[in-house]
Amino acid sequence: MSASLPSADPVAPKKGGGLWRSTLVVSAMTMLSRIAGLVRDMVFMNLFGADKLMDAFLVAFKIPNFLRRLFAEGAFAQAFVPVLTEVKTQKGDKAVKELVDKVAGTLTVVLGSMTVVAIAAAPLIILVFAPGFRGDDIKFGLAADMLRITFPYLLLISLTAFAGGILNSYGRFGASAFTPVLMNLTMIAFALWVSPLLERPVMALAWGALLAGIVQLAFQLPYLNQIHMVPQFRLGFSDPDVKRILNLMLPAMFGVSVSQINLLLDTILASFLVTGSVSWLYTAERMTELPLGLIGIAVATVILPSLSAKYAEKSDHEFKAMLDWALRVIVLVGLPASVAMGILAKPLMAALFLHGKFTAHDVEMSGSALQALSGGILAFMMIKVFAPGYYSRQDVRTPVKIGIIAMVANMVFNLMLVWNFKHVGLSMASTLSAFLNAGLLYWGLHKRGVYSVDRLWIRLVMRYLAANAVMAAVLLGITPASAWWLTPHGSWFKVAVILGICAAGALSYFAALFAFGFRLREIRHH
Repeated sequence: MSASLPSADPVAPKKGGGLWRSTLVVSAMTMLSRIAGLVRDMVFMNLFGADKLMDAFLVAFKIPNFLRRLFAEGAFAQAFVPVLTEVKTQKGDKAVKELVDKVAGTLTVVLGSMTVVAIAAAPLIILVFAPGFRGDDIKFGLAADMLRITFPYLLLISLTAFAGGILNSYGRFGASAFTPVLMNLTMIAFALWVSPLLERPVMALAWGALLAGIVQLAFQLPYLNQIHMVPQFRLGFSDPDVKRILNLMLPAMFGVSVSQINLLLDTILASFLVTGSVSWLYTAERMTELPLGLIGIAVATVILPSLSAKYAEKSDHEFKAMLDWALRVIVLVGLPASVAMGILAKPLMAALFLHGKFTAHDVEMSGSALQALSGGILAFMMIKVFAPGYYSRQDVRTPVKIGIIAMVANMVFNLMLVWNFKHVGLSMASTLSAFLNAGLLYWGLHKRGVYSVDRLWIRLVMRYLAANAVMAAVLLGITPASAWWLTPHGSWFKVAVILGICAAGALSYFAALFAFGFRLREIRHH
């Protein structure tokens, strides 16, 4: 092993403190990102509203962003981190550096070629992803023009995710978790200060997305340099480990990212609905990402390298214990998040977005979508935990099969619900398919003897449910009626009120939880 390369343990320590510290770091950074993203969306909706210009940008940005989640954060991360961890465990840091160099070169060639094709074929891509735009020349043309600017973001953010995967495998979670904050700040700056300078102001959002990709990648480089892992780009299509990553990636695109595929299918159908539907769905989706980012993504990020190491070490008991710890944590947070988001959906939308060009009608429409989507928050979190249980074992076939089932089910639910419930029906379908996906992922782990909940879960779930009932009663009792939120009170006053309500709900939840006998040791990892 080269003396110049790092020797840090790539995974969290066996004791629960290491997992909790890493989770809290990622959670804090992700929450900063979500708050910055919320401010970004408030700025966007204030400046542009839920009209055809915003619909066009959201489609142009959603396409590379969807591919980023599908490819970079989804399939690539789930394939790359387990292989990297195995190489480090068995061969050492010098072999890791060789793998990093070859993956970087291969990734750049593949995604660079894809980007060139996408820029040339932008109108066709818009036709596929938003066929309902075809009848509106302004919306269709604007979306195609912006896609040519936003698509290179896929290459930049994939390399950023690649750098983050390396850092996470060396136990350095903070830097990669902070990078999305920079994206949001960059896009806010372009919306506020660049858009007034352009003939078509909304184009500033597309340019902001492109620059945000550059900023995020550049931010990671000093941290890679600290562990001597800045890649030297080399082609590695014939390398056995690179081949293994590619073979794991292709099917993994469906397995871990089915919820994103479903949301994209919702966008396709929403493009046929009334103008604003894409924006309403987008706003609702972004709100659900607040709790998902706080715990779901943080826990998933931390456990993947740890699970991969436990599998490589054949530590089956530790593997099961880590999955159980992760599930206890996400149910603790995910269930009240689902309940609270459903109750406070419209007040949240009014407090955060009812100003500028975002109207009371937009609040009603986006709030209804959020109510339907909020029920799936817990399911989305469970997917984030159960999927690594497969990918850490380099099993991609099972989650792919499950993902295809969930995706087909989502389309069936969409077609059943969209006619009567319009865009809200699309959110309902996403929630139903997410629970189906999570349930099948768990059943697969259970059937293989990899992980099963034990009898202690019965008592734990009863406490969770009772505490959620208390919280729901408190929220319903103290939240002003919908009409109050639509009155011309100051936006900051409404934000203060909704924050107070959320704090009261959280306090009542945890107070009830402890009153019913819950103790912190029940969610410690041993």
